[in-house]
Amino acid sequence: MRTLIIAAASVLALGAAACTQAEQNKAEANAEAAGDKAADVAAQTGEVVESGAMKAAQAVEEGAGKVADKLESNQAEAAAEGRPGAVNPATDTRVPAKN
Repeated sequence: MRTLIIAAASVLALGAAACTQAEQNKAEANAEAAGDKAADVAAQTGEVVESGAMKAAQAVEEGAGKVADKLESNQAEAAAEGRPGAVNPATDTRVPAKN
């Protein structure tokens, strides 16, 4: 009888260990899947942020180009009129100050 009780206890212990290992394996698989999904989401978020930064940089570049064009036009006009300190954009020559 004692041998039967020890055998039954051993089977229960092995069954409990196997169940626990199966649960651990499932938990590991779930954690790994969640980690993979989190990595995918993080990568996608990074792409969204990067594309937003790209759009902002393009807008700044476009705006700066328009400002530069306007300033160049103003300087060309001022140089053509001979206003002291103006720079002719075509020649990069400054109109001298009048003394």
